[in-house]
Amino acid sequence: MSTDPVQSLTLDHVREQIDAIDQRIVSLIAERQRWVLTAGSLKQNEGEVRAPARVEQVIEKARGLAEERGASPEVVEAAYRALSGAFIDLELRQH
Repeated sequence: MSTDPVQSLTLDHVREQIDAIDQRIVSLIAERQRWVLTAGSLKQNEGEVRAPARVEQVIEKARGLAEERGASPEVVEAAYRALSGAFIDLELRQH
């Protein structure tokens, strides 16, 4: 008789794993922010900051990575759209 590994997990354990992943995600967002602000300092105007074609390029790349890694492309796209919008706002405040 095989035991389902999911049944042996506790909700607390799963939440601990999610919390650990969240720490890594936030660290990566902080690293990405540093690079975004560096890029922002090299841009000349608001159009270069908004760069809608670049945003779409990044989102399409992220969707492709999601598909390769078994993540929902829709979830990844939504996350990247939110992330991109927030970073554009941050860059605009820097300008």
